[in-house]
Amino acid sequence: MTEPITLSVIKADVGGYVGHSAMHEKLLEEAGLHLENAKTRETLVDYYVTACGDDLELIMTHHRGVDNTEIHQLAWEVFEACTAVAKKLKLYGAGQDLLVDAFSGNVRGMGPGVAEMEFTEREAEPIIIYMADKTSAGAWNLPLYKMFADPFNTAGLIIAPTMHDGFRFEVHDVKGHKRIFFDTPAEAYDLLVFIGASGRYLIKAVYSKDGDIAAVSSTERLALIAGKYVGKDDPVCIVRSQGKFPAVGEVLEPFTMPHIVEGWMRGSHYGPLMPVPVRHATPSRFDGPPRVISLGFQLADGRLVGPRDMFDDPGFDRAREQCGELADRLRRHGPFEPHRLPMEEMEYTTLPQVMAKLGDRWQPLP
Repeated sequence: MTEPITLSVIKADVGGYVGHSAMHEKLLEEAGLHLENAKTRETLVDYYVTACGDDLELIMTHHRGVDNTEIHQLAWEVFEACTAVAKKLKLYGAGQDLLVDAFSGNVRGMGPGVAEMEFTEREAEPIIIYMADKTSAGAWNLPLYKMFADPFNTAGLIIAPTMHDGFRFEVHDVKGHKRIFFDTPAEAYDLLVFIGASGRYLIKAVYSKDGDIAAVSSTERLALIAGKYVGKDDPVCIVRSQGKFPAVGEVLEPFTMPHIVEGWMRGSHYGPLMPVPVRHATPSRFDGPPRVISLGFQLADGRLVGPRDMFDDPGFDRAREQCGELADRLRRHGPFEPHRLPMEEMEYTTLPQVMAKLGDRWQPLP
């Protein structure tokens, strides 16, 4: 039997160039050197390094399983080394996502975002990896629902015998620290009760009905970990496609509708999630609008064949135009809702510090 492969995508903001808009090439080079050494030592089977905005993205394959200490320590050491480079270059927010001083066995809960899955490679194994900047971990809820539960998006749910039974969703309550599973289509309405509140209830993973992993996302909420605003989550997501999973085109289709996500400037505003090629993943207008990139790979015995820049396609031009229009309309609201997040969502931004200064000036109503 073929040995299972593990695909790990681990990201962190280790320093922005310029401001929060992009990643300096020297950080990418530093990360590549460390991962190449790990490949030479056979810790990794293969790797790819990229960036989305000011977030460093490590894509790694190996045979060590999910939550492996050696793999997570490797990622942590890469982030530390890149932070040192960022500090020398005086890049903005150097080491921003490294919330603790020392590695303690697993990067979960330490600041970086993590999406990992272990599976046995099929005869053909197409993988789509999404990476976002200037948004929160709940940004994947709507796209994942549309990919795996919406027949208006995914025709295979209706016409493909391999998908007709639907999928199982694992949903995390990131504030209550618990999880629940829903089977679709039977429990689609129950699923929507929760995932529509994407600030708290996040789709962690999707499975076929026979238990095979189909998709996994990072659900780390930086503000909940740190107890204060230290930047947005800037999440990642891995999706397997074709065969008993949605086709590549069905996996990409949700991003033709620019849905509104939280994040943007100072993590305090709603904005449209713009699908862009990697070269345009450099958000600068009001530190945005929020961006998402999509890299496609074929896996071959753990080797990453690719990537293909899946959003480098004129088929997404209209979505980008719509994002510009939505951004204009929301920006005109300035500090007013619905552009600014509701007060209950601003708890972990910098606004409470301003409000605290005025606390003594409030008087009881006569």
